[in-house]
Amino acid sequence: MDFTLSPEHEMIRKTVRDFAEREIRPVIKELDRQHTFDRSLLPKMAAIGLLGICIPVRYGGAGMDYLSLALACEELERVDTSARVIMSVHVGLNSLALFQWGTEAQKQRYLVPQARGEQIAAFGLTEPGAGSDVAALTATARREGDHYVLNGEKMWISLAGVADNFLFFAKTDPRAQPPHRGISAFIVERRFPGVTTGSIHGKLGVRAGDTGWIHCQDVRVPAENLLGREGEGFKIAMSALDNGRYTVAAGAVGLIRACLEASLYYARQRQTFGVEIGRHQLIKRMIGLMVQREQAARLLVYRAGWMKNQGLRNTRETSLAKWYACDAAFESASDALQIHGAYGYSDEYDVERYLRNARGAIIYEGTREVHLLMQADYALGYRSDAPLRCELPAYDADIWQAEANNW
Repeated sequence: MDFTLSPEHEMIRKTVRDFAEREIRPVIKELDRQHTFDRSLLPKMAAIGLLGICIPVRYGGAGMDYLSLALACEELERVDTSARVIMSVHVGLNSLALFQWGTEAQKQRYLVPQARGEQIAAFGLTEPGAGSDVAALTATARREGDHYVLNGEKMWISLAGVADNFLFFAKTDPRAQPPHRGISAFIVERRFPGVTTGSIHGKLGVRAGDTGWIHCQDVRVPAENLLGREGEGFKIAMSALDNGRYTVAAGAVGLIRACLEASLYYARQRQTFGVEIGRHQLIKRMIGLMVQREQAARLLVYRAGWMKNQGLRNTRETSLAKWYACDAAFESASDALQIHGAYGYSDEYDVERYLRNARGAIIYEGTREVHLLMQADYALGYRSDAPLRCELPAYDADIWQAEANNW
């Protein structure tokens, strides 16, 4: 078992870290204060291949593996969560779902421009009354000839205000039992008549991110924009969440690292009782726990990434990585703020932003309670990883990088 990153992985880590330090760190504090999303970041991320990092070159991507996706998310969130959210939604939840479930025509029409960063994509699953209980969604899709007519509203949708395409989940059979068998997935373009979006203001964290809602009013969607088959929407959503949760977990590792770096610097600068505060045992305890959390979270993420590269079902492993890493990031941010004392309570220092950002990840893409129950069900034998009709393809460098890549 080799835990050494390849030269290609080290190159990706350095490329994304340099990008985040150059393009995000100088402006993120003010963007967060102003609750402003920087749209100019999207073409910059596209220019270095980030928006299609783990999509094969033949579909407009950079041809890297799934571990590369984790490394990119880790380095982006080390600077700010809002940048990682772009990767989670555009790549993890939408583009990888198209890659896994889409027809060749759908991939050519939507995946290629998304991987190139020419179009931005979002994921429409959560509703005002349906979050963890996905089967309770109320959006509907009615077949009329060669179109489906969509009606419904989605809430807490990242990139809602900037996305060109949405993966929209709706019930094609409201009477299906159990209810989740009546859900289907559709590729919806912003330009379709009846699609409207809006922004959500007053968030606790991820203030530099774009979060909003999507409303569909009698939106006519071509039948060829059905992703998968009718009734497969729940499976598609859960498989997409395997990818989204993976990116969230990887980002949480970067956030733990940011908390540790900030704490180490401050502990060496600040003095009390005639010595650096890093000399005090209780400060050492908090720093030591950050080290432990970072290492454990990273190993869980890398294991999930290895399984993705092998084409193995990884719902259980990704769930555990997401659950642990996000809790660990919040605990580390809380400790980092404590180490900074009163200064940590001010936005003069980054740690207060880390704490606010870390709290959201414990809720979205599966609450900590959902993941706790999932792990218990696996242990008790009540849940198993039954094979899907369509699995995420294993990584093959010869196929993924059949042409010159973007790096």
